This record gives sequence, structure tokens and C-alpha cells, in this order.
Amino acid sequence: MLFKTVNLRRRGQLAALSIAAVVILIGVPLWWRTTETYRAWLPVSQIQELANLQLQLSADVEVVFARGTVTPEQQKKVPLTLTQDDEHVVDEDTALRYRYETRYRTATIMEEDALNQPTAAEADLSLHTLSESPCGSLVVYVIPESSSLLPEDVDVYVGQRRTALLRIGAQTRVGRTLEQLLSHLEPRVKQVLQVMSFSHTDITAALSDRVRLSPGNKESIADSMRAFKSSPGYEITFSLLNPDPKSHRLHWDIEGAVQTYIQPLLRKLAPLANFSIDSQTLYYAMLGVNPRFDSSRSAYTLNSDSLAHVINPVEARLGSNAASSNPVLNFLLYVPDAHHSPLHINDHKKQEVPSNAFHSPRWGGIMVYNVNDFYGPEAAFPVDINIDMAKVMGVFLAQLRLLLGVQSSAPPPRFLVAPCSSAGIADWELDRLMWSRSVENIATATTTITSLAQLLDQIGNIVINDNIAQQVSSAVTSLQLAVAELESGNLRFALQYSKEAILASERAFFDPSLLHLLYFPDDQKFAIYIPLFLPMCVPILLSLLKIVSDARQRRREKHAKAD
Repeated sequence: MLFKTVNLRRRGQLAALSIAAVVILIGVPLWWRTTETYRAWLPVSQIQELANLQLQLSADVEVVFARGTVTPEQQKKVPLTLTQDDEHVVDEDTALRYRYETRYRTATIMEEDALNQPTAAEADLSLHTLSESPCGSLVVYVIPESSSLLPEDVDVYVGQRRTALLRIGAQTRVGRTLEQLLSHLEPRVKQVLQVMSFSHTDITAALSDRVRLSPGNKESIADSMRAFKSSPGYEITFSLLNPDPKSHRLHWDIEGAVQTYIQPLLRKLAPLANFSIDSQTLYYAMLGVNPRFDSSRSAYTLNSDSLAHVINPVEARLGSNAASSNPVLNFLLYVPDAHHSPLHINDHKKQEVPSNAFHSPRWGGIMVYNVNDFYGPEAAFPVDINIDMAKVMGVFLAQLRLLLGVQSSAPPPRFLVAPCSSAGIADWELDRLMWSRSVENIATATTTITSLAQLLDQIGNIVINDNIAQQVSSAVTSLQLAVAELESGNLRFALQYSKEAILASERAFFDPSLLHLLYFPDDQKFAIYIPLFLPMCVPILLSLLKIVSDARQRRREKHAKAD
């Protein structure tokens, strides 16, 4: 009987040890493996490098001396190339470096013939037909004081392309070495570059998602707040508001006007974003405020302080494209009814706005089109009115340029800027916008990707699937390429890679699988697993404790017998 009791006890101990071994060696690893959160590999070290953003913008400038601007002795030392670096520390994590590579040479015979045109505009066109400057570059032609291309009060002419005419006086070159002449030209060429290419103010404003703008730079803050943020696409909506169809029947050739005035601009802006255009006519659409009648002018007026209340009631009727997440630019043409016509918009000085229109930052613009001249004493209502689309589109085109970030700031003194062509934007204006958009896209993408990395590092329960890891890696690679292309001066490629980076980073950041509420936090895991594992673990633990206790008892008995 004693032998059987000992054998049964040993068999129970072996069973308890076997069960414990299976639970510890197989059950726990299997449970850990099947319940762990899958987290794909992310390029964390590369993301941390991007968090400390060091941007270099390289611009190629070619300075061409026309006949009579350099002496024969100075002419022997050209062509030559000079490089200048200008560094700015924006904040502790962001630094900017501007590299200007300037190549000096003398004009060719064909360029001299082009500079002999009667006007600066004709000379600009002739120079463009000779050779087209690459995107992001600039050519400055230095002409003598005796040239008749520029008026007397103008020293710099900025054309429609990527060329500028710079006049220097005869006293500048006489008795000077070439080095002295270049040192005199350098600040003036840099001023031309800041007008036609990029300036530190514009680039700093483009970093608004990443750094805090200085309160003293009010102009750049206002410009950055007016324009829409960079986006892969934009929706443009033209709306005709007819508050009283009984007074007038309006006809507008919006399709033809878009093709004539808007599409040329959008075709040139194609590298920046995709655009879609639609139009609509809204009947019985009223403004949100009641205009006041000014008896001195026999007209109704809208003051500047009441314009903010105009948009909200009208916006409720505009509708939206639910299938698209792109920003919407709204352009409204409001034709007052016969009882409130003419209607004029006043500025903050109580003066009539010449365009009779206003725009709202990052929203769109509204133009009031008066038709009171059509209401004769014998007019039969409703009056048929054909809207002058050239007048309307001239206003909307100017507002569209502002809302898309095409700067129209006043040029420096003694600068003459050529008026807009039929394309609606000059080549150098497009380059200037591409520089800003590239930097803005890089800043936004780096902020998005670093925020995502910090979020995933802080919350360990979020699953990182392979698709998110692929998007993050793609964003990091595109960012590195965009920064490298900016450093090389390849503006078009830099813009393309920056667009790919911002798309990939936003797809990764807003992926639905990253929602933390889809996964159990640690306290909920314990609440679920304890009732499941505790009843099974208690007998095993008690058996193990019993085995340990018996082993200690036998060891004490052996020591007692040995003594």
C-alpha cells in the first residue's frame, strides 16, 4: 500500500509538471504570438533625419553683357562662373540655404539683333525665340544706358518669359576692373532674382505648416493666408445668382469664357495640380445682408464691414461635390434685381471698388454685375440680358491668381513688369509659384510623416500593416528625392517628387486601420484574459507549489538522517 501511494503521488507530480511545461513552453508562446500586434518595419532613422529639415534651393542665373556694357579689357575675362551661398536659420529644426550660381558671358550676334528691337516687349519675344530657358533658371541681359528699350525712369524690365533687361550707366564700367563691375551688379541681379524666382519671405511663408511666422512679416502672412494650401487638385465652380427671374432673363456664355480666359491659365498650372470646372445658375438666391440706399449717388451700397455676412447664406445653396476631397474655389456673379439696382461695393474708405467685386481668403470671390441700364421706361419684363463675359472673367481671373498663390505685389522702384499675357501667368511667375509649392509640400509631408511616427511610437497597440509601411517608405523616398532635386536646381522634378510625398504621407496618416479604438488597450485585455486563464492557472500553480514543498520536505528528512 505504501508503494502504491508513493507511485500515485509521483505520477500526479509528473502530470502537474507536464501540464505546466506544456502551458509554459507551448501555450504561452502560442498565445503571445497569436495575440501580438503586427507592426511592419518603418524607416524611423530616416524619418528622424527629415525632422531636422535642411533645405537648399539652387538657382541658375545667366548674366549676358550686351555691346557697350563692358570694356575690351573686361571682355577678355568672360565667360566666368561665380557661386554665392546665403544661409538662414528659421528655427532649431529648420534651416534654409540659397545657392546662386551666376554665369557671366557676352551676347551673341543674334542676341544683339534681338536687343535692337524698338520696344522691350518685342526684344523679350525675340530673345525667347532664340533659346528657351529651363524651368527655374533666369537670364538677365545687361544693356547700356544709351539703349532706347527702357524709359528713362526704368532700370529693370521684367518680361513674360524668364528674361529681364537691366540697364547700367556708362560711369559704372569706365575705369573699373571686371571684379568691381560684378560687385556693383551683384545686388541688382539678386534683386531681380528675388522678384522673378524666389525670396526668403516667400519661402518662409511656405513653411507655415512647420514653423511659426514672425509677426513683423505681415505681408507674407497675409499672402499665405489668402491663398489656398497646396493640394493635388482643385474644384472651380462658377455660379450665376439671379435673385429675381421676373425682372431679367440672364444669358452667359460660361463655357466659351472658360475656354478663352481660364483654360490657358490652368494649362500652364498643370504641373502644380489637377483642375476641374463646373458652373451653375441659382434662382432666387439673395445676399445675406440688405444693401443701403445712398441718396447722394442714387445707388445701393454694400460696405466692407458687411461683406463677411454675404457669404454664409449664399454658400448654403452652392452645394458641394461629396465625391471629391479637393478644395473648392467659388466664383459668384450676382446680378441685383430691379429694386436694388445699381448696387456698388464700398471699401473701408467708403469709396467705390472699381471692379465692384471682393474675394474671401481660401474660399473664392463675388462680383456684382449691375444691369440697371437695360431697364428702360418701356422695358418688358423679364428683360433679356447678355452678360459681358470679358469684363466678368477679367475680375475672376485676377481673383483666381490670388487664391492660387500667384503673387501680385508691387515691384521695387524703377522696375517695370510686363502685363499679363493671354495665358494669365508669366513663365517666371509660374517658376516662383513652383518654388513655393515645392517647399510647402516638403514641409507638410515631413510634418505629417514625423507626426505619424511619433503617434505609432507612443501607442504600441496600433497595427502597422504592410500597406501603411509601404506608403511611409514611399513618402520618405519621395521626400529625399525632392530635397535632392531642389539642391540640384531641378525645379520641375522637385515639385513632382514633393507632390508624391504629400500624397503618400496623407494616405498613410489617414489610413482607417490606424484608428486606436479598433484595438483593446491593456486594461481591457487584462479584463478579458484573467477570467479565462485564472481558473486554469490556479490548480497548476498549487500543484507546482505542492511539488516544491514536498521536495523541500524530503531534503530536510535526508539531512536529518545523515546527521
